[in-house]
Amino acid sequence: MTTYPTENDIGKTTVSPEVLDKIARLTALSVQGVSRMANVQSGLQKIAGDNNGGVRIDIRDDQVFVEIYVIMVSDINVRDVAREIQSRISRAISEMVGMDVGGVNVHIMDIDFNV
Repeated sequence: MTTYPTENDIGKTTVSPEVLDKIARLTALSVQGVSRMANVQSGLQKIAGDNNGGVRIDIRDDQVFVEIYVIMVSDINVRDVAREIQSRISRAISEMVGMDVGGVNVHIMDIDFNV
């Protein structure tokens, strides 16, 4: 968890990585052209039953770094959709949580032709 002092130093605000995960996931799913999230798990995560839902969050030096794994619909411009995902996730995290975003990497894992 990341903790930030408030403006008047009367307390602190703690942001759970799960909150950032949910913001990134829901934001990506709202972009037209995204079919669904891809489940990307390592062998250890599969054994433990850990489902990351296509998002990995890393917080370093008070900056958020996002790795997002998506499956897109067919008949779209993949590059434009990926850039839109990056822009929206960066903006959402900055506006909703007030944290700086160091980067959003979009991984296109598949194209869904059945939609």
